[in-house]
Amino acid sequence: MSGGYMGRIARVDLWSGAVSYETLPEKVLRSWIGGRGLGVYLMLKEVDPKVDPLSPANKAIILTGPLTGVGGVPAAGRWCSVTKSPLTGTIHDSHSGGKFGPELKFAGFDAIILEGQAEQPVYLWVHDGEVEVRDARHLWGLDVHGTTETLEGELSQEGYEGIKVACIGPAGERLVKFAAIMNDKSRAAGRGGHGAVWGSKFLKAVAVKGERRPEVADRDRFREASASAMEKVRKSSVTAEALPKYGTAVLVNIINEHGIFPTRNFQTGVFPTAERISGERIAEEVLVKERQREEICWGCPIGCARYTRIEEPPFTGEGGGPEYETLWAFGSQTGTDDLAAVCKANYLCNELGLDTISMGHTIGTLLELAEKGKIPEEELRGLKAEWGSGEAIVELTWRTAYRSGIGDAIAEGAKSLAERYGMPEAAIVVRGQELPAYDPRGAQGHGLAYATSNRGGCHLRAYMISPEVLGVPSLVDRFETRGKEKMVKEFQDVFAVVDSLIVCKFDTFALWLEDFTSLLSAITGLDYTPEEVYAVGERIWNAERCFNILSFGDGRAYDTLPKRLLEEPMPEGPAKGHVTRLGEMLDAYYEVRGWRDGRPTAEKLEELDLKWLAERLSEEGLLPD
Repeated sequence: MSGGYMGRIARVDLWSGAVSYETLPEKVLRSWIGGRGLGVYLMLKEVDPKVDPLSPANKAIILTGPLTGVGGVPAAGRWCSVTKSPLTGTIHDSHSGGKFGPELKFAGFDAIILEGQAEQPVYLWVHDGEVEVRDARHLWGLDVHGTTETLEGELSQEGYEGIKVACIGPAGERLVKFAAIMNDKSRAAGRGGHGAVWGSKFLKAVAVKGERRPEVADRDRFREASASAMEKVRKSSVTAEALPKYGTAVLVNIINEHGIFPTRNFQTGVFPTAERISGERIAEEVLVKERQREEICWGCPIGCARYTRIEEPPFTGEGGGPEYETLWAFGSQTGTDDLAAVCKANYLCNELGLDTISMGHTIGTLLELAEKGKIPEEELRGLKAEWGSGEAIVELTWRTAYRSGIGDAIAEGAKSLAERYGMPEAAIVVRGQELPAYDPRGAQGHGLAYATSNRGGCHLRAYMISPEVLGVPSLVDRFETRGKEKMVKEFQDVFAVVDSLIVCKFDTFALWLEDFTSLLSAITGLDYTPEEVYAVGERIWNAERCFNILSFGDGRAYDTLPKRLLEEPMPEGPAKGHVTRLGEMLDAYYEVRGWRDGRPTAEKLEELDLKWLAERLSEEGLLPD
């Protein structure tokens, strides 16, 4: 086995509790790398894309990448989950930082494939190259903190210290469609409802501990690649200054000043009191500096992580975060500028196992529905569903995790909620996934990235905010549409590689394809060129689109945005008067992708060594004419 890999994957049959071990051919690893790419490949080979995501026939795959846990690689402390999403019906990967990912690698595994459904709650104990399926009935019902602390205590009695835990909370047990898998208490594989998939399988947690380390194939070459990458990270104003000082929350004021900070369910892009929930205010008032080091991900030279504490009632609490997206979701999206309430909602999401983006966003959807008179008063049970209510966002987070009252409707996501109450246009989603914290009416390329995202509305399939707002690698006109199709495609394909290596996307503020190629080649000993690595990213992107086509018929009809963003001009601020001009970009995007009407052609698939997928699509009459 090449360097960087542990050379082993575990396959867990939850029906029987049986565990088997396998190796993967070098050809598969070279073509798909690991992480997201390997997960997509395995899902296509082993799962019917039409499967019900919450049925035993769906699989959930936990993965690392060849760069995970390799000291000297910037921000290589991540892992990912790949499954079919219950929220979107798409192939879906969700990523998390912290320290769980490297520990899984040190325990001896590149991936764990979860199959079937247990008859009662179980957890996995992964250590020393072995996987055990254990009884978790005593853990079922516990929150994330309780689960983690219980397993730490039990396994310490067996002589294991420093274990790392990934688990679900009450939201995952109750199959909330955007339930998260939480690790290290406050880190989340949040988007897409992966926690609900674990819940459907009665998998409560995975505890890991390991002493092994991945090998580096060419140490001399690696030292040179590592030194170059680290130097670039240290010189970037984003990775060396802004993120360490204020964390991701540094974006609150920046995005608001550009008029694209979605407010009151994307009805505008300006939040007048954004400063009250900004990174600057967090640093001044609620940041707990002595705890911050504990939150930083394994091997990260950037250190964007935050640890905060609210000491005054009624919102007392503490924990990791909140991040930028969370500040937006519970802040301007719900019209709330009470930092204490936003922090409390964040802590609850961590403890109950909820994706903060979808949670806060969907509360914003509910508040607009209430504003428009769509929610019967009796269904609110006395709750004042009003913009700016800190009490409402905290209470609704609780109700959603436990599916209590109106929380049961919220738990199905914004699209289902808006349709249920007769106002589907209030759902600001793509492929059923709630959009995050950037209004694309003031960032045209980002709008194209939203619309074409294979996993549903997402800012991290192609972070066009980087060139359109932050000027990295260089500033482009954010209101221009020409040329954006090429930029979006490049970002999408390179980010697919980053998610397969696996390293943090924040690396891309300082590093790009050539840097990642040098690190990958040195660590694995497989000689890649940047062109070959880029082709892997393009292969992953096309394979994901094929899964979706086989699942629900993905294509042009799904490559769109909510009407609000396409037809309603921004009412105020620096982006005033603009809509997302998607129609000016979509055909050009298809052309650079080699697609027709949002679907890969047989020629494109064969070019990417995906002839087997072209044949599957052809058999079902799904190849474009």
